[in-house]
Amino acid sequence: MDIKQCRYFIAIAEERQITAAARRLHMAQPPLSQQLKLMEDELGVALFERKGRSMELTQAGRSFYDYAVTMTKYMEEAVMEMQSFRYGIRGKLSLGINTISDRLIPQALQQFRTTHPQVTYKIQQNESAQLCQLLGEGKIELACVRMPVKTEQYEVLHLPQEALFYISSTPLGSADESGIYFQKLADIPLLLPSTEGLGMFELILQKFREHHVNPSITGECSDINMLLELVRLGFASSIVPHTVLQLYHEHPFHVYRIQDTQSTVDSALVWHRNRHLSKPAQHFVQLVQELLPSRSV
Repeated sequence: MDIKQCRYFIAIAEERQITAAARRLHMAQPPLSQQLKLMEDELGVALFERKGRSMELTQAGRSFYDYAVTMTKYMEEAVMEMQSFRYGIRGKLSLGINTISDRLIPQALQQFRTTHPQVTYKIQQNESAQLCQLLGEGKIELACVRMPVKTEQYEVLHLPQEALFYISSTPLGSADESGIYFQKLADIPLLLPSTEGLGMFELILQKFREHHVNPSITGECSDINMLLELVRLGFASSIVPHTVLQLYHEHPFHVYRIQDTQSTVDSALVWHRNRHLSKPAQHFVQLVQELLPSRSV
């Protein structure tokens, strides 16, 4: 059995029809059917159950599908890596980005694009828990996540810590313009950024708990643009990381840095410890490492 046969099998499994798979592979149907029969004969099991025109994977077929996808992925990466010795780095960089990510990553991507113009990109935005799931499934190679996450199975490159800021449409009369403390925010209605999983909402609540403060939470909002507009209109105040202020600096907020100790949030670039990184991913990690010393909180 060879990689070409694995690709045939994957196409049939995903299209669930020989005719559709043959069309996808730009080949005639009879040779594809013959290749499937040869695979089943060699493996000694039925990979599909025929249900009219539809092809459903058997239990053995579902197991083999995972192996086939992995084998073809590694073979493609091996070919691209060998070609990189002749043509320079090529291939695809698959990267997951947290919903609110440090600006270092976009800057690194821009620099990487300039240095390696033949690399293509698959960039997905999601919350940290979902990004870790995508890493585990092999759908992305790298992920920029908000800490904490369970790191036993990951290599971790810590990014600069970020300060948290209180933002409001009205000034705090008794506050020092340079900053504010969690205790002073206890009775102020807050609308916090939120996404599914261990998101910014839970991280901020944890900071309040660490300082023994019970906040007044009006609600949560998963859309940062909507959250900032509601703050601007006076609906509620909020707490956001420094990245949000950098990206949305045009909003006319009253801004106070939270001065308590341990009031920063952490993020990191992570990748699966037991999986080979493609050449683009290896070089991107190296670039981020080189950019880190010049960064500050």
